[in-house]
Amino acid sequence: MTAGAPHGADTLDADAVAAWLRTHPRFLAERPELYRWLIPPERLHGETLADHMAAMLRAERAHAAAMAERADGVLAAGRAAAGLAARVQEAVLVLIGTDHPGECVSTELPALLGVDAAALCMEALLPGTRPLPLGTVERLLAGRTVRFRDAPDETVLLHAEAARLARRDALVRIPGAGPPSLLALVSRDTTALDPAQGAGALAFLGRALAAALGR
Repeated sequence: MTAGAPHGADTLDADAVAAWLRTHPRFLAERPELYRWLIPPERLHGETLADHMAAMLRAERAHAAAMAERADGVLAAGRAAAGLAARVQEAVLVLIGTDHPGECVSTELPALLGVDAAALCMEALLPGTRPLPLGTVERLLAGRTVRFRDAPDETVLLHAEAARLARRDALVRIPGAGPPSLLALVSRDTTALDPAQGAGALAFLGRALAAALGR
């Protein structure tokens, strides 16, 4: 047996050999002659050693590309969160100045928040709101303050004519006294409502809407 090789290598399975090599990363580098005995993952022109080096380079480039893509995703999520937070601030300022919160939600919030539609939904019959059957708010939110849904159901109940656009929606609890209520936002662009980053901003919007309603 070659000195320094894993004990009983001839009886080890492929996973065990691979695990041993991961803990001894310099094993092949210190024994370059072994490359000539190994079958490369892909035959190229030239020496077998060159084949292995090319394979190693390809693996490292693929890993670097994956890490770069992950970093881009994190940055994009951060920008989306910052954008939504800024949009919520603008929406809150508009709510402060309105005498008709329900109408403001449906006519002004979609553009301010960058979504396709918004609705103030209540388990009551009040002007400017969308009525819901008793128990709907708690059934949909199940104790949560904000709930994001991909391919949501009951879209006609919540979003009416905007239901056909619903690739993602967000349901935001409106706290305080009065009939159970929620803010329903819907978007055909899934990046407009980011479940990983937007919950805090939307929860604040729900509290602001409750204040505008005088609850």
